[in-house]
Amino acid sequence: MDIVVFGAGSLGSLVGGLLAREHAVTLVARAAHADAVRESGLRLEGVGAEYPDRVFPAATTNGTGLEADLAIVAVKSFDTAAAAEALATGSFEAVLSLQNGMGNEATLAARLEAPVLAGTATYGAVLREPGVVDCTGVGEVVLGARDGGPSNTADRIGEAFAAAGLETTVADDMPRRLWEKLAVNAAINPVTALTATENGAVLAEPATDLARSAARETARVARACDVTLSDRDALAAMEGVAEATAANTSSMRQDVLADRRTEIDAINGYVVDRAADHGLEVPTNQTLAALLRTWERGRDVR
Repeated sequence: MDIVVFGAGSLGSLVGGLLAREHAVTLVARAAHADAVRESGLRLEGVGAEYPDRVFPAATTNGTGLEADLAIVAVKSFDTAAAAEALATGSFEAVLSLQNGMGNEATLAARLEAPVLAGTATYGAVLREPGVVDCTGVGEVVLGARDGGPSNTADRIGEAFAAAGLETTVADDMPRRLWEKLAVNAAINPVTALTATENGAVLAEPATDLARSAARETARVARACDVTLSDRDALAAMEGVAEATAANTSSMRQDVLADRRTEIDAINGYVVDRAADHGLEVPTNQTLAALLRTWERGRDVR
């Protein structure tokens, strides 16, 4: 399968690098990373003996005019519209969003003719330096039709991912899975970003009450949006991810450490916006969003 990874940062580079063992992969990346991959390949660290320690995908900084069977979108949520505009100049049989936050699939579908699939990935990844990506935790890719139900396209892509050794599940309940992931991110990301802690910090006092409140509020908003997600399931998902990635640095904390804009708008901000649509109050998510947005303005990245 010919695959373009649009947004080859940490997760995009890891997924693209793993896929490159079996498929023709092109990474769309920043200049320094693309140059390093073209010159010496992509070094994979922490992926296990079954994978080569270096793969050789194509790499470019220009995401326009590309053609492939599949485009994987892994950019930050606030760059989704720009990614869609670039991808619209090319030709793809399908597009898969592997992004944090909510609303990305709708943004892509509004601009692209190809079917847009929803996906989640629980692999931990850190781009150590240009040309080097570290797998900090083996997880799973889950993908399927963005509105739920069966999808032959999703089945085909799932088979291609599995052939490359990625742990992959094709699901027919992606709306629920996306909201569950949102509950996890809403609980872990802002708390660890604001307190300069690893993911496991949300499992202990005093942070756990704050994180659990954010997850419960997210589940309540999901139900208002006609998505079945119980408080218990949201909390179990959050705690499971926090335990499995206890020593990891969340993507939002990575952004704060690098003085970059975060994805707060598409995570806690999305919960706040959808709650307002349904007349609900979500004070924990509102406070966390306000604090991160204040930090962004203070760093002049918003």
